[in-house]
Amino acid sequence: MGTLLPFVTGLIWLYAVWRFVWPLPCGLGGRVALAVVLLLAAQYHQITGRFFGTLGSPELPQWILIGLSWAFGVVLLLALLLLLRDIVGLLVWLPARGAGRVILQGRAVGLSIGGLALVLSAIGVWQAVKIPNVRTVAVTIPGLPAAFDGYRIVQLTDLHASRLLPQYWQAAVVARANQLDPDLIVITGDLADGMPELRADDVRPLQDLRAHDGVLAIPGNHEYYADYVRWMQAYRALGLTMLENSHVLIQHDGASLAVAGMTDRQAGAFGLPRPDLKAALHGIPEGAPVILLEHRPGDAPANARAGVALQLSGHTHGGQILGVHFITQWANDGFVSGLYQVGPMALYVSNGTGLWNGLAIRLGRPSEITQIVLRAK
Repeated sequence: MGTLLPFVTGLIWLYAVWRFVWPLPCGLGGRVALAVVLLLAAQYHQITGRFFGTLGSPELPQWILIGLSWAFGVVLLLALLLLLRDIVGLLVWLPARGAGRVILQGRAVGLSIGGLALVLSAIGVWQAVKIPNVRTVAVTIPGLPAAFDGYRIVQLTDLHASRLLPQYWQAAVVARANQLDPDLIVITGDLADGMPELRADDVRPLQDLRAHDGVLAIPGNHEYYADYVRWMQAYRALGLTMLENSHVLIQHDGASLAVAGMTDRQAGAFGLPRPDLKAALHGIPEGAPVILLEHRPGDAPANARAGVALQLSGHTHGGQILGVHFITQWANDGFVSGLYQVGPMALYVSNGTGLWNGLAIRLGRPSEITQIVLRAK
């Protein structure tokens, strides 16, 4: 991703310069200056990664990261809006032989698009960093014992503790989750960005999570980008039960519910244990419904065939921008947000509680703290 990112953001910048900056009614010096400003915004990942930490975790104050996220969002949204204008203009121009092109390509339209990008980026960054609301979802599980009818699970995912989403933000999420008084809390990966010693204060609020049957968690792909082994130790020290191709049994009134969890496929790049569903399910009593925690949703069909009743995933962040989310959906085998029925199995893909600081913008795909209520069929 580090190699591909500057190429992609460079193309976005070139399109914005070609279709917005160059037609502006100002001198060459003004257009060049604006193009340079947009280039710095488009490539801020590379700049902060080189001089202020890493690409995954720039060590800058939150207010600076918010400002950089807004600037990058302006470039991204400007290019997207310009592309949309050009596509619509072409569709109108073809049958109208140029009439539509005159209407959609005017100078006032271009300036309006620029202003809209400024405003939408500000809204999107605010949506990205605000404390998420609670989303309640009822999931019917065939064969669920009566003792677990109404069982409440709070799912947190993609917390991405960082300088952008620091200690106070994580503490607010923990407080809101605890207010739900859940039976179980699960965290489906990507808990933090950066090295454990740098994020120690930011992840500390996770030790305050409270649920009647404990707190279970799995690694996501971002756990592997820093120091996976020490992160697993750090999470366990906070009281989280880490499920690495393993499971726990929860028993109520003589009935059992299994919760299994797997590692992430990113493990293969670091010589660490890959996801192993067979190992995660090994030893689960026959007839016990299985809830599987897997960071990415793409393996849902195979998990359904293996007898999993409910899969809880994150990773997609819901696509973050409505409309653009179709790209994320395509990249995740058709799964991006919400509740799906995959054969006999239910799959819930959370929009994410937080997000990676490299794309801190949400428009129409809000973050969430998910309360899942299990129902017997």
